[in-house]
Amino acid sequence: MIETIPKIEKGLVHIITGKGMGKTTSAIGLGLRAVGHGLKVYMIQFMKGEWEGKRYGEIESIKKFQNFKVVQFGSGELVSHSKPSKKDFELAKKGLEHAKEIINSNKYDMVILDEIWVAVHHKLIDLSEVISLIKKKPEHVELVLTGRYAPKEAYDYADYVSEIKKIKHPYSKGLKARIGVEY
Repeated sequence: MIETIPKIEKGLVHIITGKGMGKTTSAIGLGLRAVGHGLKVYMIQFMKGEWEGKRYGEIESIKKFQNFKVVQFGSGELVSHSKPSKKDFELAKKGLEHAKEIINSNKYDMVILDEIWVAVHHKLIDLSEVISLIKKKPEHVELVLTGRYAPKEAYDYADYVSEIKKIKHPYSKGLKARIGVEY
């Protein structure tokens, strides 16, 4: 008996935003759920890359899944610094062009644009380009957009909008990011 792999008939749009921890983790959870049903997932990370020799644990885990691909378009610097460099602008532009190709490739059921709202906030990407991307996405593609600072205008183009609120975080007491928990 040949098992048929399900397809998403009507792909929806998710925005996961807010100042709390867990936006990327939430998007990866959606991706893992999709992979568990045989769907193909592609995650593009804006603003994130290896920094100070550290790697993100979740990315190392995802590499073990055949149907879950991740690429990064970030220097790893801007996440912790507030002023974008020329390289940050170049990487964001390349990331956006890559996102357009992947979304329209007809190869993936779910596409995650991780930290895209941070890239918009820092004006590395124009909001109108992201809205255009959402409007033009193929019917079957589930699209997940994460990051702090999602503009309220974008909410009109989403089917799901979740805000992760920070109530308390050890960063406030000076605790640095810990391996296996924050990265």
